[in-house]
Amino acid sequence: MRDDYTATIGIECHVQLKTVTKLFSAVGNDAREAPPNTLVSHIDFGLPGALPVLNKEAVHLAMRAAFALGSEPQKFSKFDRKHYFYPDLPLGYQITQFDEPIILGGSITVDVDGQQKTIGITRAHLEADAGKSTHPAGPGKSDYSLVDLNRAGTPLLEIVSEPDMHAAAEAKAYAHELYLRMKYADVSEANLYYGNMRFDVNVSVSKNMDLGTRTETKNINSFRAVEKVVEYEINRQIEVLEAGGQIDQETRGWDDAKLKTFSQRSKEDAHDYRYFPDPDLPPVVLNQEYIEEVRAEMPVLPDEFRALFSEIGLDSKTSSDLLAVPSTAARVKRVYEAADASHAKRVAFWLLQGQKATDASIEEGNSTTEPSDTISDEKYLTVSRMVADNKLSSTTAKELLTALRTSTANPETLAGELNLIQESNEDALITIVDRVLADNAKAAEDVKNGEMKAIGFLVGQVMKASQGKANPGLAQQLIKRQLGLS
Repeated sequence: MRDDYTATIGIECHVQLKTVTKLFSAVGNDAREAPPNTLVSHIDFGLPGALPVLNKEAVHLAMRAAFALGSEPQKFSKFDRKHYFYPDLPLGYQITQFDEPIILGGSITVDVDGQQKTIGITRAHLEADAGKSTHPAGPGKSDYSLVDLNRAGTPLLEIVSEPDMHAAAEAKAYAHELYLRMKYADVSEANLYYGNMRFDVNVSVSKNMDLGTRTETKNINSFRAVEKVVEYEINRQIEVLEAGGQIDQETRGWDDAKLKTFSQRSKEDAHDYRYFPDPDLPPVVLNQEYIEEVRAEMPVLPDEFRALFSEIGLDSKTSSDLLAVPSTAARVKRVYEAADASHAKRVAFWLLQGQKATDASIEEGNSTTEPSDTISDEKYLTVSRMVADNKLSSTTAKELLTALRTSTANPETLAGELNLIQESNEDALITIVDRVLADNAKAAEDVKNGEMKAIGFLVGQVMKASQGKANPGLAQQLIKRQLGLS
């Protein structure tokens, strides 16, 4: 039955910009630990005569976001009033951008099951967030709500996609890539747990290529939930239509425990908000010189890292794991530039093992801090060179790296002190090889008879006899030589 329907998905993402103060008032922007209603001003309360003043840094960060989205900031944009009445919006309207936003166009390309999919960006606009309403549950608590205005006035960039997605996997991939772009462009803390990025997921289904009636499920804060919302809504809407019903254009919520959406309210159209230009705020006018200045300061973005990791020879899964932690990705890039691909590849795998870049909290955008690493680039490179020179095995290299995390010593000095240096002296190894061959005559005979699997066993015995210090490649050569095979 699902094959008869085409699903269409668009996503609106609210990105909280990492300014020190709010969009229009000189009040702190970090409300994570603040008691309710302490980060507020006369502007946030909507007191009569209060005049907003635009935060220049919010404009700067929005400009960086434009480049991260494959677009560039508009030279002219303006602010409008969007009218609706809600307890956590004391002004009675939201200051936003309607017909002249700061970003128009752009696109994001994602990989879905090995296929490239490009999703267009319609627009992105600056706006002030509303406050937060809490509805206590339990006996005697259903007749009131609590309002916290700490979040009111927080600078948001709302990024609106084109309705270019047609599957849950595409929606999840888009949300994740958008998160990476905002994180690497350094415009937001991009922590989904704290609501620094929130996704509103629009879904419709139709039996032809026309758009069906859409629902909007709001405030989704994980990539997994984006995927599940789409899956649920597609199935729900098809069931309604197959039963002869119709889809209501409405706003829905998401129950993460039940993995179900639920109806909240009917969805308004643009004309219901009675938009008009905000008379208290002048337009934002950017000159080309400032635009080029911001373009020049842009950091390395995910696609550039992916191209670099491909040059190094890393697969897409490893590349994705490295990108999960920007400091890790940047370190691999520095090692590559300082040495070559072989060292960068080796260090990349060490970093993934040491920093657990595939940890679920990091992968879902919920990590509060990046994993720390006390080892310098130079020390990683020194250890890699020791492996390349056969001074360390892969096992002893990991032991050395573990020791280096709590030591300030030079890697070569510390490796010597810990007796980790690999034995590559032929004379010393021949003695061990001869003893192993004598103690394992059957395996030696099997090797002579062409059963080369047995040579792995003999190399293992040499490694054991040398307490892991023998160079395994040299040990194999000496075994063959002593058996007259080379």
